[in-house]
Amino acid sequence: MSEGLVVAVRSIIGFFSLLIFARVLGKQQISQLTFFEYVLGITIGSTASTLSTDLSSRAWPHWVALISWAVLGYLMELITIKFRGAAKYIDGEPTVIIVNGKIMEQSLKRMKYRASDILQLLRNKDIFDLNQVEFAIIEPNGQISILKKAEFQPLTPNDIDKTVEPNYISTELIYDGIIIEENLKYFNKNKKWLKKELKKQNIKSSEEVFLATVDKAGNLYIDKYDDCIKKTTNDGEYKGPC
Repeated sequence: MSEGLVVAVRSIIGFFSLLIFARVLGKQQISQLTFFEYVLGITIGSTASTLSTDLSSRAWPHWVALISWAVLGYLMELITIKFRGAAKYIDGEPTVIIVNGKIMEQSLKRMKYRASDILQLLRNKDIFDLNQVEFAIIEPNGQISILKKAEFQPLTPNDIDKTVEPNYISTELIYDGIIIEENLKYFNKNKKWLKKELKKQNIKSSEEVFLATVDKAGNLYIDKYDDCIKKTTNDGEYKGPC
């Protein structure tokens, strides 16, 4: 068997092994990446890469290593779910680093963070003044959670006893020029109604539409492939190419 074919076969084995292991380990590997999970992901990926290209050794030891790392990672997830104490040591725990606008220096030293690191995390949350912060907590995945002081909290309709209309989730009716008939039926609509709505916006066919959505309130959004956008020049406004 040629080397190219061996690499191809090993790559296929590694690819589907990673796919299965990723499904087993779950989305937590992406959504809440702790330091341990970061190292675990790199190790599994590196082992799969070696499985594909290291022709000086047999494939099965690499595959056994892949299974072992994936099983251990899965067991660690089960342990952290069932045992709160174990999760504290494996994943870490949230750490308060700002109280009433004051940085907790001891917490910073314990986490090996610099003041500049905290300021950067705050700027990523659109906070440029420490005096606005009531509490700031570093989560186990390295993200920062912030509670602003009451006077800096955004005003909400509830604060002024104002009733607002609920938000609605939009549903696709046309995607990439193709009408999604099952979604039309969900809204008790048909192609005739849709074509009538398209005609109101001078659209002759659904093939001209990149995306069309509608919400529960009946609000229709349409985005064509060729958009006419007003652009400002020194001589005034003009419509872009259509």
